[in-house]
Amino acid sequence: MNAPVDPSPFPKTPLPPAAKIVILGGGVAGASAAYHLALRGCTDVVLLEQSRVGGGTSWHAAGMVGRLRTTTSMTRINQASADLYARIHRESGHDVGWKQVGSVIVAKSKDRMIQLQRTCAMAELMGVEATMISAQEARERWPLIRIDDLLGAAWLPHDGKVIPKEVPVALAKAAARMGAKIIEGARAIALVTRKDTVIGVETNQGLIHAERVVIAGGMWSRDLALRSGVNLPLYPVEHHYVVSEPIEGAFDELPLGRDPDLCIYFRGEGQSVMLGAFQKFTKPWMVDRIPDDFSFKLLEPDWEKFDEPLKHGAWRIPALEKSRYARFVNGPESFTPDNQFLIGETPELKNLFVCAGFNSAGIATAGGAGNYLAEWILDGEPSIDLWSVDIRRFGPWANNRSFLRTRVTETLGLHYQMAWPNREFETGRGVRRSALHSILAGQGAVFGVKAGWERPNVFAPPGEKAELDYTFGRPHWFPWHAAEHLAARQSAALFDQSGFSKFHCSGQDALPLLEHLCGNKIDVPPGRIVYTGMFNQHGGFESDLTLFRESESSFYLISGTSQAVRDAHWIRKNALAYPNFKLSNVTNAFGVLGLMGPHSRKILSAVTNAELDHESFPFGTGKLIDLGHVSALALRITYVGELGWELHVPVEQMASAYEALMVAGAPWGLRNAGHYAINSLRLEKGFRAWGAELSPWDTPIEAGLQFAIDWNKPFLGRVALLQKRSLPRTKALVLLTLKDPEAMLWGSEPVLCQGKPVGYTLSGAYGHTVGRSVATAYVPLHPSAHPQDPLPGPYAINLNGEMKEAEAHLKPLYDPKRERVTAQ
Repeated sequence: MNAPVDPSPFPKTPLPPAAKIVILGGGVAGASAAYHLALRGCTDVVLLEQSRVGGGTSWHAAGMVGRLRTTTSMTRINQASADLYARIHRESGHDVGWKQVGSVIVAKSKDRMIQLQRTCAMAELMGVEATMISAQEARERWPLIRIDDLLGAAWLPHDGKVIPKEVPVALAKAAARMGAKIIEGARAIALVTRKDTVIGVETNQGLIHAERVVIAGGMWSRDLALRSGVNLPLYPVEHHYVVSEPIEGAFDELPLGRDPDLCIYFRGEGQSVMLGAFQKFTKPWMVDRIPDDFSFKLLEPDWEKFDEPLKHGAWRIPALEKSRYARFVNGPESFTPDNQFLIGETPELKNLFVCAGFNSAGIATAGGAGNYLAEWILDGEPSIDLWSVDIRRFGPWANNRSFLRTRVTETLGLHYQMAWPNREFETGRGVRRSALHSILAGQGAVFGVKAGWERPNVFAPPGEKAELDYTFGRPHWFPWHAAEHLAARQSAALFDQSGFSKFHCSGQDALPLLEHLCGNKIDVPPGRIVYTGMFNQHGGFESDLTLFRESESSFYLISGTSQAVRDAHWIRKNALAYPNFKLSNVTNAFGVLGLMGPHSRKILSAVTNAELDHESFPFGTGKLIDLGHVSALALRITYVGELGWELHVPVEQMASAYEALMVAGAPWGLRNAGHYAINSLRLEKGFRAWGAELSPWDTPIEAGLQFAIDWNKPFLGRVALLQKRSLPRTKALVLLTLKDPEAMLWGSEPVLCQGKPVGYTLSGAYGHTVGRSVATAYVPLHPSAHPQDPLPGPYAINLNGEMKEAEAHLKPLYDPKRERVTAQ
């Protein structure tokens, strides 16, 4: 289906031979990038659009602009979008139809009410006005809705809407006024590269050289990038909405309406009602290659697929029961495997950036995203934490077309699915599996997924169904988790941690490179282990990792499951002065078994001839040992706060190692344990996790990790950290415990001190050793606070709308003197 296309407001412009920055794609993402680059004074920008500005997905979007997202950074992006659309007509002379109509989100279930209460509580911290209202108050704002089945609603008065096809035009016009060039009818054919760097773009109008290139081509982005070996995992999904004929009582200024329990949204469209859906599962567009001429086309209406949303819409808005529909929009939109967009510099090619894959939220998000992309390009980094949308969170495993087609059927519906704690994906599973996967499945493992890896979350006892239930309260697997947690504390537990990212770094420059990147001293004797952070110029964490020095010029690096691509990119990006090194990703070559607990030494002694006493094998050392019939690199470290070893085993020998340990451990109460137990154990011990407690904007001073810094050597970020160290600390990472032993913390709950919001929980779990929920949070330190009492309370946590008394702790809740970890 073809859509009418307005005459272009942009004059025909010949393709210049070169530009500082070339942007591929004239939708809202590309136009926003051009606008913000020009706003920063970078006017040597050329935007290339294969058809007309506004083509692709932008022109047929629903035009809804919500300000609140699930994290502070994403909320700031959407806030920036809304603020931009409110003013862009003054800068461009082009009206985008911005109307601040507010939005109402209704709830018909108790769990949805809890989620909305959590949402409103977090909104205050994020600077967004959001309040809980009654069902009657919801109807006062949206008079056409039925409310007899509603329990309440949330009201966000500052949300708004735009005419979507006008937004990219206005942004491009404003960019052009500031000096950027907008060239339509210029289709990118291929990226031009030299070694590992992009240097230009081949188009249907010829070659244009560029210092930097931005791919903002929506659903065309993946194929273009893949032709140069770059992975941009996104795939088009059918997204449907309809517009009714005029209805009595409907008007354009009606608020945005959302009924996530029925998976529908609605808003005024003149005197009509727009009704759309984010169904739990939807249809991928089964196309091998996106046609070049599809910029202003739609797919055929699918009334059969949209039958359920039509029924739900007629229920919520009875006036739609007898309405006819003037328009059916079935527009393909690009979705990613985790429902978060893609932004940043690609790890495969230097100077190539991406801003795409907006998962039906492009209008609401891309306006602000363009600002932070401009920062990334011009300043080398964004000014906020964008890890959740950073392209480096994905590796090649995520870009398989079959996987994408399967996964994106689910990601569209995530907009309205319940935001359960620990929710797992249902589709596209089993992509990356440990060598023990089948064995552990037979032992009752209930798997979750991280960075594609199937990981045991918890183990179901014999006779219990190996599956999770989702709740904001105490789940049915609570006693399973308790047994695993306490086994690690009281006897022994065995964890499959094979998903760890693992690298070998070797060569003449390996040591000086790592000394430059890492805050801790790396020049330790071979056989020693070093825990360290890698920092940026501001002293913030780019990663935290464990290094084992194998020899004078060889190191084994271990970091989090999701950090492999990011870590490798960061190391190579900062290695220009250290050319003589080799970095090899060996994640898939080795599995990892974590043998932890007070009986771990006795169990390991039964399957090895190595001396394991404290004098022979002290904490923080590693060596190659025999383990039954196989060999393993044994590292005496722990992430759970107990005596134990990480055993790194060649993948093909993992089953043999596992079986030997389980047999030897039977008399000592050894049991399988999952990642839920790892999380609760590490929280009791106060161990940090990158991506939760640690980010590029958190320093070791605030995080309480100064012990892992060697201040006597130069390293990246040292100057900034020394400056911060000379000043009083203004915030600190603390452990929080609830006084109510029955309450459950999951993370993302507001923290209050003396009745005022001061932060929110980052991680949360039930600590079975301490008998209550434990969470982490950054809280402000009062400059006048007594050194012995820097955390004057009282503290409380807003848990599902109820204030729960809490206590704040700077020291670990468990084994603060490390006696268990360093057990003799």
